[in-house]
Amino acid sequence: MSTYGKDGMEQEAPEQASSVPAGREDSYEDIIGLPHPTSAKHPRMSAADRAAQFSPFAALTGYEAVVAESGRLTEETPELTEDQKAVLDERLKEVLLRLEEEPEVRLTCFMQDPYKPGGARVTAEGTVRSVDLNERMLTLADGRRIDLDDLLEIEIL
Repeated sequence: MSTYGKDGMEQEAPEQASSVPAGREDSYEDIIGLPHPTSAKHPRMSAADRAAQFSPFAALTGYEAVVAESGRLTEETPELTEDQKAVLDERLKEVLLRLEEEPEVRLTCFMQDPYKPGGARVTAEGTVRSVDLNERMLTLADGRRIDLDDLLEIEIL
């Protein structure tokens, strides 16, 4: 490598001293036999704790649940025809007349999904305990309450 002096003339650059002694560039003989350093302040980490440092990091927590929720399908709210409504009313009247007998019924309802538009058809079987026409609720013996507006079908067993 060339350098230029004060007079502008080219001069040879002095050799720089190497930080590694000659002949020892790839040798670790001076540290191979030394014991592993241990800290007086920090206890030695277990292999499991060291492995945990390199475990995957979930930067988007909850992302998988959101994707699964958006992929979940719901049905549209069914509209009953006038004939279906008339049949449903007749069955409800029959249940009311037989209320003292505690009739066994199979109810098909449409339950609205709490998170997205639509819902699903649900079937429930049980003994009718009471029907409250003011609140429009039917109560089964096991305590389940069904909104009469959600009913699609009543089958008396």
